[in-house]
Amino acid sequence: MSDYKAPVRDMKFVLNEVFNVEQLLASMPGTAEVNAELINSVLEEAGKVAEGLLAPLNRQGDEIGCQFDGGKVTTPGGFKDAYRTFAEGGWIGLAGDPQYGGQGMPKTLAVCFEEMIMAANSSLALYAVLSAGASLAISRHASDDLKQAYLPKLYDGSWSATMCLTEPHAGTDLGMIKTRAVPQSDGSYKVSGTKIFITGGEHDLSENIIHLVLAKLPDAPAGPRGISLFLVPKFLPDGDGNVGDSNGVSCGSIEHKMGLKGSATCVMNFDDATGYLVGEINKGLACMFTMMNYERLTIGLQGLGLGDASYQTAAAYARERIQGRSPAGPAQPDKAADSLLVHPDVRRMLLNMRANTEAGRALAAYVGNQLDIVYFHPDEERQARAAKLVALLTPITKAAFTDRGFEACVLGQQVLGGHGYVREWGQEQHVRDARIAQIYEGTNGIQALDLMGRKVVFDREGMLEEMLDEMRQFIDQEKDGRVAAFVAALDNALDCLVRTTDLIRQANTENPHEVGAASVPYLDLMTLILYCYMWARMVKVAEDALAAGTEDSDFYRAKIQVGCYFLDRIMPRYKSLAEEISAGSDVVMALDEALF
Repeated sequence: MSDYKAPVRDMKFVLNEVFNVEQLLASMPGTAEVNAELINSVLEEAGKVAEGLLAPLNRQGDEIGCQFDGGKVTTPGGFKDAYRTFAEGGWIGLAGDPQYGGQGMPKTLAVCFEEMIMAANSSLALYAVLSAGASLAISRHASDDLKQAYLPKLYDGSWSATMCLTEPHAGTDLGMIKTRAVPQSDGSYKVSGTKIFITGGEHDLSENIIHLVLAKLPDAPAGPRGISLFLVPKFLPDGDGNVGDSNGVSCGSIEHKMGLKGSATCVMNFDDATGYLVGEINKGLACMFTMMNYERLTIGLQGLGLGDASYQTAAAYARERIQGRSPAGPAQPDKAADSLLVHPDVRRMLLNMRANTEAGRALAAYVGNQLDIVYFHPDEERQARAAKLVALLTPITKAAFTDRGFEACVLGQQVLGGHGYVREWGQEQHVRDARIAQIYEGTNGIQALDLMGRKVVFDREGMLEEMLDEMRQFIDQEKDGRVAAFVAALDNALDCLVRTTDLIRQANTENPHEVGAASVPYLDLMTLILYCYMWARMVKVAEDALAAGTEDSDFYRAKIQVGCYFLDRIMPRYKSLAEEISAGSDVVMALDEALF
């Protein structure tokens, strides 16, 4: 079985050469001390954590899984010690608020780290990233008292956190939730209800678990406008801030899942549990979206990382496995057969995986840049523009990374043939672990609907136009060398996107089904365009590096060649997506419900 290798070299290329993040970070007071040397050091250490601490437990975690007995969950052997080592390294609070013990690193760096740990061991990584996401929501919306009481222990890993939204009858439609919060005379609330599919709801990795729970007050308005957010600890802190009395929170069961078996997915019961309001009454969904949007990007990185892990295994196997002869004649006449890499279809699968993964990695860093501008940049206009881009790109990154990540896992399994179907090589685990990422944190269909509806058709802030303007500026500036072909394709694709967008906006005025019918292919169309933009930027940098006489010429030549594969073999699909969208919604809605 091929060992996971953190893609540190490629991440350095993206951060330092493609986006020159050191220059951006130096312009913002909150990140000015984060220079290239520190970035490289963090990436290298993160790579060691992923490769040496998390990856060795991945298969074991899958085979043993979490065990449930008497309301308690035991994680697989080795998880508890690894989690403690991970937490002691400060990794949970990597991007956390320094005022409460966080490291204060930029999100641009955190996205690279999260890709690594998700690739190495998604089950174990999930416990940590949920704590990081909950900490962000608490930091942004909770009272100073709650921040002081909970953030330091979440950052140091002694406590962990969850996100409690879904109920047995209420998934996407959160306005239907039944969990109730009754105000108490001391300012707290008594929270009662049942939540399902709660990742990390119960486990043995930390001494306390802090639940962020969506609930409604007795007199709350109907629907989403009546939702509030509450912090509900498993154990109430005592007078010294340590674990105290039990708090009416229990785990009823854990799910038996297709994958991520080392991650406990729990049914959580709240029985008059003491909770504390986070943010304003009836504004809980907006507060929770701070965490949800964080987790959506993170789950996108799960798909991205697992796709890369699958590629690494498949590429290593294809180099060593000999089967058949090259169509052009024996490539290794001294052996009984040639390697799988002589076969065009094997190369097609590997190049599809790699081209999408490397473009996705660049787009993740780009979104990280925008998030850093939103939170750290002193210029309010820059902040506002970045916020528009983040809102537009969040559903795309979640869906695109997980769709293409799952596809990469399946392709990697296919490269190995029969060996991909058995446990030894790990590819079938990658497939099972990656599949959930297309479902949780808002299914990819919901992400597409969010993009097509809120961010494009019904948008009044010009989110899409901001992205289009940036790409048009790049097109105007770059006309020479290898990048010229990318720029030409990008220019044509943007014209197609504008026509398609106008078509949907117009059709929607007469037919309310148009947005839903167009949403998924539209997100795929946007993904291809964004990936082409990323590849254009990467190829430009690689070409300049080769022209300057770099010592690492193989890296840059490979970058250009993989980019050209994307341009010639993947990018043309935007045309068929536009055709699919233009077919409209009538054929989608024509079949009678009774005939399904």
